[in-house]
Amino acid sequence: MSKFKKMLFIASCVVLAGCNQKEADFKDPLLANRDSTVKAGDDFFNYVNGAWFKSHPIPSTERGNGIFRTIQDTINAQVKNICEKSAKETNAKKGSNEQKIGDFYASGMDTVAIEKEGLKPLSTSLQRIDQIHDEASLISTIAYLHTIGASPAFSFYVGQDDKNSSKYAVFFSQGGLGMGNRDYYFNTDKETVNIRNEYAKHLDAMSLLMGNDATTSKKNSATIMKFETELAKSSRKLEALRDPVKNYNKMSVAQFKASTPNINWQNVLQELGVVKADTVIIGQPEFYLALNKMIKSYPIEDWKAYLKWDLMNSYANYLPSAIDQQNFYFYSTIMGGVTKQKPRWKRVVEQTNGFLGELIGQVYVSEYLPKGSKEKLLEIGNNIRDVYAVHIKNLDWMSEITKKKALVKLSKITMKVGYPDKWKDMSSLNIDRVSYCGNVIEANKWRYQFMIDKFGKPVDRTEWYMFPQTYNAYYSSSNNEIVVPACNILVPGFEGRMPDDAILYGIIGGSTFGHEITHGFDDQGSQYDENGNLKNWWTPEDLAKFKIKTKLIVKQFNKFEPLPGKFVNGDATQGENIADLGGVVMGLEAFKKSPQYQKNEVIGGLTPTQRYFVGYSYAWMVQVKKEALANQIMVDVHAPAQYRVNGPLANVPEFHKAFGIKREAKCTNPIV
Repeated sequence: MSKFKKMLFIASCVVLAGCNQKEADFKDPLLANRDSTVKAGDDFFNYVNGAWFKSHPIPSTERGNGIFRTIQDTINAQVKNICEKSAKETNAKKGSNEQKIGDFYASGMDTVAIEKEGLKPLSTSLQRIDQIHDEASLISTIAYLHTIGASPAFSFYVGQDDKNSSKYAVFFSQGGLGMGNRDYYFNTDKETVNIRNEYAKHLDAMSLLMGNDATTSKKNSATIMKFETELAKSSRKLEALRDPVKNYNKMSVAQFKASTPNINWQNVLQELGVVKADTVIIGQPEFYLALNKMIKSYPIEDWKAYLKWDLMNSYANYLPSAIDQQNFYFYSTIMGGVTKQKPRWKRVVEQTNGFLGELIGQVYVSEYLPKGSKEKLLEIGNNIRDVYAVHIKNLDWMSEITKKKALVKLSKITMKVGYPDKWKDMSSLNIDRVSYCGNVIEANKWRYQFMIDKFGKPVDRTEWYMFPQTYNAYYSSSNNEIVVPACNILVPGFEGRMPDDAILYGIIGGSTFGHEITHGFDDQGSQYDENGNLKNWWTPEDLAKFKIKTKLIVKQFNKFEPLPGKFVNGDATQGENIADLGGVVMGLEAFKKSPQYQKNEVIGGLTPTQRYFVGYSYAWMVQVKKEALANQIMVDVHAPAQYRVNGPLANVPEFHKAFGIKREAKCTNPIV
C-alpha cells in the first residue's frame, strides 16, 4: 500500500467511523445512488444521484439534503463532542480555549437564562438609539452599531486594496436591506410578491416583540419597508457587483464627504475606529448619494425604528424563543421552505463553531484529523496545477505573450491546505456562562476589532478565512491563493475504506482544487495579476477572445430553468460556472496520470473515465426545497447543483464519448 493510499485508509477509519465494515457489506455509493430510470444523456445529475434523492427526502429542519449535509452532520457530531466535553470542565482555566468553548456552548443551551434576560443584552445599544436627537448623533450611532455586529444603512470593512494587495484599505459598499437582495423589493412574480408581503408582516411582528403597541408596530413596519425600498432602488443588481473595476472607486475622505455633505465621514471613521484613513474605496457611489439624501428626508424617529429593527434582526437567533421563532418563520420557512427548527444542540453547535471556530479548529486538528492530510491534499493540488500548466501551453486561441503571464500567475498561486500554520490570538475575547447574547456581542466586538487592527499594518498573507472543520474551499484574488480545509478529504459512503482515484480526482481534484484554481482565471479572477493586484495582463486580442468564450457560458446557463419561469442568472453565476468547467477538465487530466486510469481498471462496471464523471456528479449530490431554490436563483452566484453537473459536462467531449451520448441529448449543449 502506497503512502498516499495508506493515509487515505487511515483518514477514512479515524475521521468517518470505523474500519470494521465487511467487504461483502460495502455498497458502492456511485452504484447505489444511481437512478436507472433516467438516461445519462437526458439528466446526468439525476442519473447519478436520483436513487439517493428518492430514499432521502429533505428533512423538515433543512433547506436541502445531500453530500454537503451528510458531511456537515459528521462534522457537527465531532464539534458537539468538543463543545460538550469543554462545557463539562467547569473548573477550566479562565481564558483558556476550553473555558471559552465550554461557556459559550453552555450559555447557548441555557434557555431558561435566555428567556429570563429578554432584551437586556441589547439594552445599551437600544438606549443609544433612543438618545439620537440630531443628524450628528444619528450618523455616530449608525457607525457604532457596525462595531457590535449589526449592519445598518451600508456595508463597511477593512481589506486588501484591490489595486495594491500589499496594503489594507477601507471599503464602503451598498447594504442595509433586511431581505438582502434588491430584487425582493421590486420583482412582480407571485412568489416574490408573497415574500414581500410576508416581510411586512414580519417587521410588524418583530416590532410587537420589542414591546411596541399595535399602532406603532404597523407604522414602523410601513416606515422600514419604505426606507429599505429606497435603499434598494440605488443598489446594484447581483450581476453588476461582479465587475471589480466598476465597483472600485477610490477617493479621499474629503472627496467622499464633498459628494455626500450630509454625512461627516471623518466622524464616522473615528467611531468605526479607523482614525488614520485618508482615502476610502466606494463600491457603489450612487448608493451613497441616495443615502446622503435619506439622512435629511427621513425624520429621526423613522431612523430610530429602522436601527432598532436592524439590531434586533442581527441578534434574533440569540434572544428569547418568541423572537427566535419569528425570525425562523420568515427567513427559514417563508424564504427557505424549512418548517421545523433544528434541535437546540445543533443550532448552538453551529453557532459556537461559527464564532469560536478558530479555537475549536485547534482541538479538531488534534483529535480528529489524521496525520498526513495536509501533505496529501497538497499533492493532489500540485498535480492539478501541473496539468493546468500543460493545458495553458496548449491553448490554441491564446497568444504566447498572454500564456507566459498566465503561467507565471499559475506558478505563484499559494496553496493553503488542511489547517493554518498559526492560529489567531483570541486571548482578549471574554466569554462566560451568564449571557448567550452577551457572548455573541463580545465575539462580534472581537471580530470587528481584529479586522480594524489590520489597518496600517503589513498584510498578513498567512491568514485563513475558513476553519479546518469547514467542508468548503475558496480562492482569494488579492492573495492569489486557494484555501482547502482538512474536511475536504471526507468522502461519504467510503467509511472504513479508501476511495479510488476516480472518486478522489472527481471530488477533491476537479470540484475542489481544479475549481478554485480556475477562479484565478474566471471573469473576475482573470482581472488580477500574479501579485493579486487589479491590473490587466492580457493582450487586447486575447481578452476579446476570452470574453467571447465567457459569453457563451452565460448564454448556456441563462437557458436553464430550475423552476417554472425562473431561470439561472448566467451573468451572476458565470464565475462559478467557468470554475466548474475548468475544474472538471483539469481533474480529468490529472486523473489520466493515475494507475487506475492507465490500467483501464473497471470498478462496478464503470470504466475509469465513466467513474470519474460519476464521481464528479456525486460531489454535487444536493437537492433543495423549492423555496430555497427560488432564493438561490435570486441571491446566489452559484447555479443550482443540477446545472453545476449538467452544464459543464455538456461541454466536455470525453464525457459524451464515455457514455455514448449524442449531441442532441437533452442535458447536453456543448459550447467549447
